[in-house]
Amino acid sequence: MTRPKLLSGFTLIELLVVLAIIATLLSIVAPRYIHQTDRAKEAVLKENLAVMRHALDDYYSDVGDYPEKLTDLTERQYLRALPLDPVTGRSDSWVPILQTDNDDKRIVNVTSGAKGKALDGTEYSTW
Repeated sequence: MTRPKLLSGFTLIELLVVLAIIATLLSIVAPRYIHQTDRAKEAVLKENLAVMRHALDDYYSDVGDYPEKLTDLTERQYLRALPLDPVTGRSDSWVPILQTDNDDKRIVNVTSGAKGKALDGTEYSTW
């Protein structure tokens, strides 16, 4: 009499344990990954604001006055192009801050035109 061969493979319990371990690991990693893209956008936004503010300062140092519009920075080659606001995905959403001490409207600062709050709870428009 011949004995039947035992089937080799995984049992249902073993598969369920492995799937539970994978689900636990994914639940730990997924939220960090999702917020990583937001952190990257915020870092790029801070860098782009710093570059534009530096270009405004350079323009003021060379010309003796601030520009009337942001495109003056690109026309006089202080910037190759206006950088993108990574939150809005556009380069025309920057909000220029005008000087208030005289009637001549010159841009002294720039902020983001993005709506909403950053991960730290501050408004993008206050950066």
